[in-house]
Amino acid sequence: MLIWRKNRLKKLGQQVLVNTQLQGTIPGRLTFKFILLSIAFVAAIIGWANLQKGSGTEEVQRKGVDVIIALDVSKSMLAQDIQPNRLARAKQLILSMLDKMKNDRVGLVIFAGRAYLQVPLTIDYSAIRMMLQNVGPDLVPTQGTVIGDAIELSEKSFSQKEKKYKSLVLISDGEDHDEKAIPNAKDAFENGIIIHTVGVGSPEGTTLFDPETKAVKLDDQGNPIVSKLNEDELKGIASAGKGNYLLLRNADEVAGKLVHEIDGMEQKNLGSLMFSNYTSYFQYFLALAFAALTIEWMIFGKKLKPKTA
Repeated sequence: MLIWRKNRLKKLGQQVLVNTQLQGTIPGRLTFKFILLSIAFVAAIIGWANLQKGSGTEEVQRKGVDVIIALDVSKSMLAQDIQPNRLARAKQLILSMLDKMKNDRVGLVIFAGRAYLQVPLTIDYSAIRMMLQNVGPDLVPTQGTVIGDAIELSEKSFSQKEKKYKSLVLISDGEDHDEKAIPNAKDAFENGIIIHTVGVGSPEGTTLFDPETKAVKLDDQGNPIVSKLNEDELKGIASAGKGNYLLLRNADEVAGKLVHEIDGMEQKNLGSLMFSNYTSYFQYFLALAFAALTIEWMIFGKKLKPKTA
């Protein structure tokens, strides 16, 4: 703006002579006001960025347990006897648990006809939240409900050096009877793993929808297939693992009960974290910006006209 004004004045004649003809003009005053505005603008941007400087560290001790969440992703988990469906409600439960947990390390296993470790034990709960968005029956090509394999894989995913501080939360409709489930649960408990089970669905069950035929699934005899929650299976696993069985109705309520049980376990020292304390300096730059704007506003760009008699 100043360069444009200066070039326009040059076209009128010599700058020294032109300045003497401009009434009320104070040499350099507009330039000074522009500099003040520039300082205010730059200082405001730096203040908004909130510059910080490390001023020390603090050592914080963390205690917790290792928790593996084993989630059934078989096609029966798409049944809609609880809305919107069993799998969606199970995911809500896991997210609610993560919101309530603090220092525990958490891992995720999914299973149907086979079991897979999706997220190893970690304190990065965001990794599990992100993985849950894509979890579904398509991730496991072999269908079924191999709870025994899920327990075995979960056991291997824990530290093999410890005989405690470990918990497994198994979420399933327990539809297919797995003969290995209870023996594996007993073996897991002997290795220090407390097993809690969560039943998803209703004992009355419901028919299954086939997305390919867009109709109800039928068995070989042409009868509708009804998927039912097998509470006896899940209760037996929880009993073998010395944990509790919970029926999923209210996700937040069940999550609270599970986290309460986990928090009541003997906890181990998970190490320490060093948190740096920072000092912020944004207020100084904002004060400079305010001062520059105030001075710029108080300075007149032209001389005041003298009062006429």
